[in-house]
Amino acid sequence: MTDPRLSLAFLGTFESLRMGPTFARGRRDERAGHVRSLTISGSLVVALVRGPDDPQAFRSRIAVRAFGASEWARVEEDLVREARYAADLLAGRMPAGIGGVFQAAGLSLVPLSLDEVAMDCTCERWPMPCVHLAATTYALARSFEEDPFGVFTWRGRGRDELLLRLRELRSARAVTAAPAQDEAGEARAEDDLGERLGDPAAFWGETLPAAAAPAGGRPGAVTRPDALLDQLDPPPLAHEGRPIVDLLRPAYLALPEE
Repeated sequence: MTDPRLSLAFLGTFESLRMGPTFARGRRDERAGHVRSLTISGSLVVALVRGPDDPQAFRSRIAVRAFGASEWARVEEDLVREARYAADLLAGRMPAGIGGVFQAAGLSLVPLSLDEVAMDCTCERWPMPCVHLAATTYALARSFEEDPFGVFTWRGRGRDELLLRLRELRSARAVTAAPAQDEAGEARAEDDLGERLGDPAAFWGETLPAAAAPAGGRPGAVTRPDALLDQLDPPPLAHEGRPIVDLLRPAYLALPEE
């Protein structure tokens, strides 16, 4: 369903003519089903209307200016920028407040004055609009409420084309946003790694054995001459039943400390 305010605004444009009896008759004829067909295309609405007193059906037409490509491009960018509008339209719903998007682009989705509308009817009765055109306006307003895309079609953008454009724009925005998100994620990962490692000197000092604690925070430096023997796996050698490490330790301890 469309926003009912759009239909009311549209009807208000014609009812402002203060042709009360004509529009009252047109409303009754529309409700009674005398509008036999209604088609909407870019800028033009065509209806066949045959009232109870008509010898034949008459063709009535209501035309507005279709928006140009650049105007639609502005509107579509705004619709995609506000995620809820695009989501509703892609789901087949007319978002509430969508008229404001067109107003921000300097446009009106429905004509706000009769200066924006051209009308004619094959009945050629005067004054215009005739009762057939009055019935057509009510049928058109009803169609806007039943099909949220009819009013877009009237302004030059059919359902399929509009949805395709919105999907393309959403995909393009997602591709553009992805590198920025990846860079932000990498920066956060580096910060997290830095927090986990902390100060490099503290990291080395905490992870090496006490006997091999680095002097000045440099890995590999030792404080006891024989500490190297404790860091390495003992070789599978022995002399007279004594491990080779035990035989080498006195020699290492005899080395002067630096």
